[in-house]
Amino acid sequence: MLRFEVSVEDLLRSRFALSPSLDLCLLLRSLAGQDRPLPRAWATRLLPAFERLRRETELNAVLALHAPQGGPNFVAPPPRGLNQTWADDLAMIRATPLEEARHEFATTATGPSARDPRVRAVLDSTDAVPRIAEAMDQAWHELLATDWPQLRAICERDVVHRVGVIGEHGWATAIESLHPSIAWQAGGIEIGHFPQVGTVRLAGDGLLLIPSVFVGNIAAHLEDPWPRTLIYRVRGTAALWGEQETVPQPDALTALVGRARARLLLALDAPASTSHLARSLAMAPGAVGDHLAILRGAGLLVRARSGRSVLYRRTPLGEALVAGSG
Repeated sequence: MLRFEVSVEDLLRSRFALSPSLDLCLLLRSLAGQDRPLPRAWATRLLPAFERLRRETELNAVLALHAPQGGPNFVAPPPRGLNQTWADDLAMIRATPLEEARHEFATTATGPSARDPRVRAVLDSTDAVPRIAEAMDQAWHELLATDWPQLRAICERDVVHRVGVIGEHGWATAIESLHPSIAWQAGGIEIGHFPQVGTVRLAGDGLLLIPSVFVGNIAAHLEDPWPRTLIYRVRGTAALWGEQETVPQPDALTALVGRARARLLLALDAPASTSHLARSLAMAPGAVGDHLAILRGAGLLVRARSGRSVLYRRTPLGEALVAGSG
């Protein structure tokens, strides 16, 4: 069991962030058969490009850096917040000093793939960092960039939901909702059946929480330069995995408001903006806006500004309609 000792100061400093590079690394691990398998449709779509990149770029050197329970920090640098972009991550990867990278190579590139002559030539070269960065950039653009707006929308909606849980029920409930194996016990966070064991003291630095669409279970970063971090599986991945058609859509609700509006009502189990809904449900923003206006006019939704976004949520009438049609 892994336990985080959490103080009041830690709770005040805990925060959420997104990590494009971390999700890219998790996707690469899945495609290489090192982690949670992808749904068949995604694997069929991405594997040909993935195998070509392994032949034509230095992607095998990137894969060799990933041990079963982790990988080097410099290919997935710690994110600064919710606005993190791939360009931010790539700039930090490229800025990694060679000696720092080589130290990580020595501790992580220890498996059979690291002994491949082509991989070894990359890791031992004086330009290892830019070569690895270039391979990751190509992998990003060919394997993940097209889907990233939809993935980001799903992650952002998850964060909105978690913040709502914190506001309504407190941090303990929000933390326990991340995964069934997580429990709040005696002023700390305990994770059962976890590969790493021991007690980690946050020492007033707080906990970084990162939603991910590709993480298989729950993962953690426990060593510098990362803050102490939990990576958890995001809610609402049905749209991501192309399962929109299999999401339950009660016949009565669909008959009453129409299929598209039923999908929107069902999707609004957490507040979301027009753009988030459009990306996560793969619908045109204009059509989403029109449907939301009709649902709002019928008293099923309300909207409120949050920063630069306008978020929609179900009214008690909307909640009753969804609950009654289940």
